[in-house]
Amino acid sequence: MSSEPILLHNGTVHTFDGGKPSEAILLRDGKVAATGDRATLRAQLGEGREISLDGLSVMPGLIDIHPHMMQHAGQITPLVDLTDAVDHDDIVARIAARAKTVPPGTWIMTTPVGEPFYFLRRSYRDLAEGVLPDRHILDRATTDHPVLIQAWAPVTPNVCVFNTAGLRAVGLTDFIPDQVCDVTLDKDHTGSLTGILRGAVNQIYNYDPFWTQILTQLPRPAVDLPGVTRDAMATYNRRGVTTVYEPHNVTFEFLDAYRALHAAGELTTRVAISMEVEMCARPPFQPKSMPEFQATLESLTKELGDGDDMLRVFGLTLSASGGPAWPGHMMAPEPYSDPFGRPTKGTAFISEEKIRTFAAYCLDRGIRANFLAGGYGDHDVILSILEAPEFADEVRRRGWIIQHAALINGPQARRYQNLGFDLTTCPGFGWAKGEVYGERMGKHVWRDLVPIKRLIDTGLTVGCGSDWGPKNPFEQIAIAEEPYFVASGRVHTSPGHGVSRTQALDMWTRSGGRILRFDGIGTLAPGSHADLIVVDRDPLTTSVDALPGTEVALTMLGGRIVHDSGRLRA
Repeated sequence: MSSEPILLHNGTVHTFDGGKPSEAILLRDGKVAATGDRATLRAQLGEGREISLDGLSVMPGLIDIHPHMMQHAGQITPLVDLTDAVDHDDIVARIAARAKTVPPGTWIMTTPVGEPFYFLRRSYRDLAEGVLPDRHILDRATTDHPVLIQAWAPVTPNVCVFNTAGLRAVGLTDFIPDQVCDVTLDKDHTGSLTGILRGAVNQIYNYDPFWTQILTQLPRPAVDLPGVTRDAMATYNRRGVTTVYEPHNVTFEFLDAYRALHAAGELTTRVAISMEVEMCARPPFQPKSMPEFQATLESLTKELGDGDDMLRVFGLTLSASGGPAWPGHMMAPEPYSDPFGRPTKGTAFISEEKIRTFAAYCLDRGIRANFLAGGYGDHDVILSILEAPEFADEVRRRGWIIQHAALINGPQARRYQNLGFDLTTCPGFGWAKGEVYGERMGKHVWRDLVPIKRLIDTGLTVGCGSDWGPKNPFEQIAIAEEPYFVASGRVHTSPGHGVSRTQALDMWTRSGGRILRFDGIGTLAPGSHADLIVVDRDPLTTSVDALPGTEVALTMLGGRIVHDSGRLRA
């Protein structure tokens, strides 16, 4: 961390510790030394550096409490990037360029077209042609390499495309039926495959037997995780993020990469990690046996420790019970429609025996437990177990965490609060999935869709993350203040929704620090880490419509500049 004293002045400094704004802040030895007026702090500066804020605002660095930072970077970077492709010729050119760099026979896989990871504001429908290219068009890019345009969006039916070599590589020919399981294979008027597959073709939360067999034939792209994470951290720094919590889908490979970056002194965000015991998000998924589950608990526990101010591995995560609603896996008390119109009450991927074992193990070892639960059914299972006499009193003293909570009713929120839980969620869940929940489950569930105000009013400490998007934290903050559904523009005005600006910002700063139990982050009180950002508008007073346009001029981590737009002058 920086040892050079720095005085930031001529602006508005928001400390988020309950005090009034000031015009200057003094940083020394990587910590906040004082806030106040320029003259007073300048007298304390000594041999240091002054930076004029030119009327801009200072606030604590943001804490993204569920970013999937490394996972998303590792997912996107090895692929041909089609997110901003404009037409079929553009797609062909990008794939052809990659084909020139890899040997014949090498798989070339691409991102979907549009804005990750929901693909609602922009998708392949916005291509000039309005549709994805078929195999014949992709063959113009290469006939020597199998090609796949992947499907990521959390919607089913989805769509992906193979070129001719890709079809052959996974064993698909014209003699295959038009539909296998929940995958429809598009054919032209002569009965030949077009390369376009629709239905259950997503890369995640998809357990279709046919598609799973296809996925097992695809290679896993090689990726330099430390390298892509350096770039990802720079992106997060530009957004104003100085701390991330990675509690979901974290593998040993990810942990090793973070440790390598830490050892090299290359972390530009603080990182807290909770290791996941059993991952069910990516197919193929085969539940662990109980001996395997218990062995995994023991293995992961060896990786835990207090760490230091830059990297901590302090918890274990269990994706308890079901999955999300869009593929029909969220556990619910009454039937709802799956993507293909069939009634479902969801799927239990993790047994109650494992949840009990996990809870007992974490209590016995003093481990902070994280439960990932999406909806009503998940909460009912978790709460019924933890409220049992053998667990309840001890759980109340541990400050465990519930993640996601896309759907949660009032009684469930109060029960978690009674058990001493903290809660992390994402306003983007409602923003992106609100219409899907209404269509599949009924509009009555909207009252329980990411009800942040109700959660806070219940007494829960709530932190927010970017998860699948929007990835702009200031847009997430605006959505928390004025929720709406992006697909329709419908304003989400149900009671229990819509928080104050102060509350919305708090979930990305002070509350995040409290949940992580990371002393000295989330506020700019004297003695805190000098994790701060300089933004081009006042985060407390700018309009909610203008908030997503916030630009970060400077990001500091422990007094060290990790992002500088060049706007400020010494």
